[in-house]
Amino acid sequence: MSGNIEVPQASSCAFCDYLNGTRPYTILDRDDLSATLVTREQRGVSHVLVVPVRHCETILDLATHEARALMLRVISASRAIDEADARPGIAVWQNNGVPADQKIPHVHFHVAGTLPGGGTNHRQVRELSISETELIAERLRLFLRKAPHD
Repeated sequence: MSGNIEVPQASSCAFCDYLNGTRPYTILDRDDLSATLVTREQRGVSHVLVVPVRHCETILDLATHEARALMLRVISASRAIDEADARPGIAVWQNNGVPADQKIPHVHFHVAGTLPGGGTNHRQVRELSISETELIAERLRLFLRKAPHD
């Protein structure tokens, strides 16, 4: 799996643990293929993660139908952030492999509204509590819609 990409080593997958409920985390929305999580490390206004439900280490491991589901969910999350937070920009990024700064060996897309001064914060940020990420999720859910399947 993952071709030549050097994936981070982990004894268990944090995202799989979040999705199966063995570790607490705020799940904004999910279906059988993909999920949107509110990250505890808010690097933008607001910042979510879009992940496949099936464990896939990198983007190279995705099936076409999973990739399609992820992109539709990225668009849906972007629209919710745009409407809820009225940010002048939205950043979407995705890292594959240790040299590309991937920290968790499960493919994920970051979707974040830009900060007041622009960009997103890639430095150390305070880890929010679950109750704080639940408040972000409640606000975003008011604007969460499925992306069109044109």
